[in-house]
Amino acid sequence: MIDNYRLLREKADQVWQALTAGGKTIIYIGTATCGRSAGALVSKQVFEQTLAETGYEAELVDVACFGPCYAEPLVCIEKPATAKIFFRNVTASRVPELVNGYLLTDEIPDYVLGALREDEVVVPAGVKYLDELPEFGCQQRQLFRTFGFTDPENIDHYIANNGYQALASSLETGPETVLEELRKSALRGRGGGGFPVARKWEAGMRATGSPKYVVCNADEGDPGAFMDRSVLEGDPHAVLEGMAIAGLTIGSEKGFIYVRAEYPLAVERLQHAINEAKKKNLLGENILGSGFTFDIELFQGAGAFVCGESTALTLSIEGHRGMPKATPRPRTTDQGLFNKPTLLNNVKTFAYVPGIINRGGAHFSAIGTEKSKGTAVFALTGMVKNCGLVEVPMGTSLREIVFDIGGGLVGEKKFKAIQSGGPSGGCLPASFLDTPVDYDSLQSAGAMMGSGGLVVMDESTCMVDIARYFLDFTQKESCGQCTLCKLGTRQMLNLLEDIVAGRGQEGDIELLIEIGKSVNSGSLCGLGKSAANPVLTTIKYFREEYEAHIRDKACPALSCKPLIHYLIDPEKCKGCTACARACPVAAIRGEKKEVHEIDQNLCIKCGVCFEKCSKVFAAVTCIAGQIENVQGGRTHE
Repeated sequence: MIDNYRLLREKADQVWQALTAGGKTIIYIGTATCGRSAGALVSKQVFEQTLAETGYEAELVDVACFGPCYAEPLVCIEKPATAKIFFRNVTASRVPELVNGYLLTDEIPDYVLGALREDEVVVPAGVKYLDELPEFGCQQRQLFRTFGFTDPENIDHYIANNGYQALASSLETGPETVLEELRKSALRGRGGGGFPVARKWEAGMRATGSPKYVVCNADEGDPGAFMDRSVLEGDPHAVLEGMAIAGLTIGSEKGFIYVRAEYPLAVERLQHAINEAKKKNLLGENILGSGFTFDIELFQGAGAFVCGESTALTLSIEGHRGMPKATPRPRTTDQGLFNKPTLLNNVKTFAYVPGIINRGGAHFSAIGTEKSKGTAVFALTGMVKNCGLVEVPMGTSLREIVFDIGGGLVGEKKFKAIQSGGPSGGCLPASFLDTPVDYDSLQSAGAMMGSGGLVVMDESTCMVDIARYFLDFTQKESCGQCTLCKLGTRQMLNLLEDIVAGRGQEGDIELLIEIGKSVNSGSLCGLGKSAANPVLTTIKYFREEYEAHIRDKACPALSCKPLIHYLIDPEKCKGCTACARACPVAAIRGEKKEVHEIDQNLCIKCGVCFEKCSKVFAAVTCIAGQIENVQGGRTHE
């Protein structure tokens, strides 16, 4: 087995050396979904054209998302004997400048991001190391260690960087050794539940019944979450290898990856990786001559959020409607897919396993906190400057993630809240910014780790409306099986829609709390049991906003249109007509060089007048509250 792997490794090393030690400049271009949406494929075409025109020889390599989505298209250039230098926002128009500048004359443009710290290479003057920058300084790459430097569609790149080495060694040492390393690592499931992986895998190994199955849950459906997608696009072989090791450990010959059909690039790269692994005898029959057989099949889900729940997911693979099974029920490891023993883990969980086996469980457990080991991967989104993927040691504070890695808030606005754990998580105020990111700390604060989504909100975010937004999502995604989930979330959503529309009444807050607790306690699955969390946490930490909406008919964040109005200050208005010309409904009256006035009965509160005037005279103001004598509703100011 080891000899067979060694032959694969020797060939892969030759391919890797031809690329990295061939004396040519290498241009790594991030062409994952985030890069493509920013125009990376067009930039790549212009690179090819410009290199051909100048005669400069360089290798172009498609790589995974490196993390900083705000810097896409992100390009890394490695010139011979020179450090890898990252350049941000390399759009097509910047490519000729970069080729004629840095490649030909060593001129460093102002959009340089930083250099990767490596031994025995030269760093151009004035270029900082990435780890000297606050957005990278506290990150620690375990899962993303090869992201940005290997082609995810080239299996030799993966093998040359110790890929499938963990599988080969596990075939030699056996399942008990795998379990021992997992115990040492204290790895917990990264799908949100945080269950100890070693315990689950051991339960799968001890389970009786045949055949057994390994299932990867790649049904990532949280708004603002894209961690699993990035792993599938950027390092698909790590997931496959982790699943194969799981199959060896529990005695399974068949695996399924349940992936969203909305992830076309992830599906394409996964299938390509499976095909390549089979050609190398790393999947399929008699893997590496060991006698172990394991195959993996892709199953594309239709996008139902509830299919992220384990029993709903397995039913969906079987061809049934994805609905959680009633409790009490056997554990999935005893009776899962096709009512057979099934080991089900998240994408990131499987992807961590090869590194743990290669470096040892103790290496992994040396990172993080006492009860939450290793690193945490987050998709940082919202009103933060540096959106993207981050990987930090467990125990890193929310403040470090938002203000160091994230660079603070857009427009230097005041931080208001952060949503952790997706639509089932909670919204935490500024007083919780020093909360360490780990399973127990977030849960005690009223949020959850979830699958890894972090949404940052500033002072312009209405917490009542954000609760309505998340509840609208979970209500629509409810499978409808539980009365409390199906009807309770609908009642809560009705109440929230009334409140943000100015129809809230005394007692609505108490009713929301009562229904929310009932939904969480009486629902069948974990999704229903956490559906009310955004509402309950926003009431707990931002109750004054609910009261302002209900009692004062005002939105303090100036977000809910029925609870705000716009006025023109006659002392500041110069009659420039900029607001009147921009108004889409002709709600602003006034002649040129005369004071203008907004017809409140016509105003749709789009804010265009405010945007136009704020840049010049600041005569238009947005005020919380309903203005008197507005046709068609109660008024209060």
